[in-house]
Amino acid sequence: MTMRTTTIDRSLPEQRGLASIAGPRESVMRVLIVEDEVDLANVLRQALEEEGFVCDVALDGVDGLFNAESWDYDAIVLDLMLPELDGREVLTKLREQKTTPVLILTARDALGDKVDLLDRGADDYLTKPFALEELIARLRALVRRAVHHPRPVIELGEVEIDTVARVLRLSGELVTMSPKEFALVELLALHQGELMTRSQIYEHLYGEDDATLSNVVDVFVSRIRKKLGHGFVRTRRGEGYVIDAE
Repeated sequence: MTMRTTTIDRSLPEQRGLASIAGPRESVMRVLIVEDEVDLANVLRQALEEEGFVCDVALDGVDGLFNAESWDYDAIVLDLMLPELDGREVLTKLREQKTTPVLILTARDALGDKVDLLDRGADDYLTKPFALEELIARLRALVRRAVHHPRPVIELGEVEIDTVARVLRLSGELVTMSPKEFALVELLALHQGELMTRSQIYEHLYGEDDATLSNVVDVFVSRIRKKLGHGFVRTRRGEGYVIDAE
């Protein structure tokens, strides 16, 4: 396999003097990285996981397409120059089945290339070299748009969820939540009115190699109800959980 050299600002946000939050920042977003340059794939994975994303990595187009079709990702970071199956073909085949937001990584900045990618179904693209904080911000924006929440703050009655600052307020007062509790609230809020099964929730909160106990979702829901009220998250017995639409 031919390895490519890509220029990227590899330092994490806190290493560049930017503000950071102590401890890992949890997000509800599960992302697939399809990148054949191993060093770059590892840098992207580390940076995204530092920001709380749950990440899977595929090193060629065939594995990338298989993962993308087999799992429900919140977003996909897709390189164009891939072995086995070109990134353009991965995108074309994926769009025959799924509407998962796709962010393209490309060294090509010609207008014709950008138009072609968008016409094939890409949602956004970054031209190499790029800064990690821009990649992270674009991914979050893609996910918010996909679930029709373009604003970073979600308001549900007296509950206010800031998906960028990673804080939650009830009647204006900050509520202390564990990272996973916040991630679960965010997931249900982004899909307000939509039933989320336990397996769907689990897939979004944990990576495919995680061996966490299967009842952990029920435990988190119980804790959230104690903090935000029993009726905030509703149970549909034998099905899953939902935050009712207002």
